[in-house]
Amino acid sequence: MEASTGAVLYELNADEAFPPASMAKMMTEYLAMESIKEGKFKWDSPVTASKNAADVIGSGQLIAENETLTFKDMFNAMSIYSANDASVAFAELLGETEENFAKMMNEKAKQLGMSDKAHFISATGLSRADLKNPPASIEGETKMTARDAGILAYNILKDHKEILEFTKIPSLKLRATDKTPMINFNWMIEGNQSNTNLKKYAYAGLDGLKTGSTDDAGYCFTGTAERNGMRLISVVMGTKTEPERFNETRKLLDYGFNNFEIKPFLNAKQEIDSLKIVNIKKGVQTQVPLVTKTGLTFVTRKGAKDTDFKITAEPLEESKLVAPITKGDTLGKVKVSYNGQEKTVDLIANDDVQKGSWIRLLFRSFKNFFSDMFKGIKGGS
Repeated sequence: MEASTGAVLYELNADEAFPPASMAKMMTEYLAMESIKEGKFKWDSPVTASKNAADVIGSGQLIAENETLTFKDMFNAMSIYSANDASVAFAELLGETEENFAKMMNEKAKQLGMSDKAHFISATGLSRADLKNPPASIEGETKMTARDAGILAYNILKDHKEILEFTKIPSLKLRATDKTPMINFNWMIEGNQSNTNLKKYAYAGLDGLKTGSTDDAGYCFTGTAERNGMRLISVVMGTKTEPERFNETRKLLDYGFNNFEIKPFLNAKQEIDSLKIVNIKKGVQTQVPLVTKTGLTFVTRKGAKDTDFKITAEPLEESKLVAPITKGDTLGKVKVSYNGQEKTVDLIANDDVQKGSWIRLLFRSFKNFFSDMFKGIKGGS
């Protein structure tokens, strides 16, 4: 998936639901960062782990019962070390209970346009059998399709791109006094190029996003990398080994970067040949030139030609093309289509048109009347 548009460049079984394991934490991360953006918390706000959070099994297990960390440190544990204890601490902070937080996750999934198959029962992605307090009011297991994971990653990068400042970190001590650091489960981050053991997995431009693994899910990975101004999102689910999820991700990203590019097609303030001017009523001038309000870019196969694009331009209805007109007013639209992608940009006035005086408009109507009459006489002679 291309990250600025959400355009899917390649898919295989993209709409089959699977357990996502810790990739479910992308939703926990989204809601945590949303609470920062909404001003409910700050990065230095305290977050305390309950007994329920401290006792959760699986990845993490670094945080003690009643231990308080800053929001940022707790987020470090969740995003770098995939910490289940930190994830549950956030769930209880934001939803009071993990069960109520899971309901918030499901509601946000709908808002973000994820499919009906996307379903969350916990903040961690653990299977129901591994939850000490499974939700009584939510049935089933946590599941997502690969497309759902891509949509979730797309929205995280669109709304909370600061997550990459966390997910790109290869290793970090949770506390300054810790003897050993948390090691990022994402072997592919660019920062691992200097790591003797992991440099063969490191991928130029890769700075996120979330791994996951359980017995039910196998090994999963939602990755993202940016090269030459284009950011891609990849999703791999259900591989049998840990290295395989990264090897498959490399294939996906190589395919995307080798075959596609971001192509600017229209520029801001550009004329469109099929609609350079529109007629204006009741103005000092009878016409005004049009230009595009903004530019347009497309995700295209490398080497795409301008002839591969279809352009259609239309003015607004006549009732809206009436003076006075101010430069920058929207007076039309241009639609550009390419290989299933369709984008629209406003056409705006490139000049002012003042309203004509009544006497100017009166003489203009006389002129038009006699001109039309003369044409009729000439045509009938």
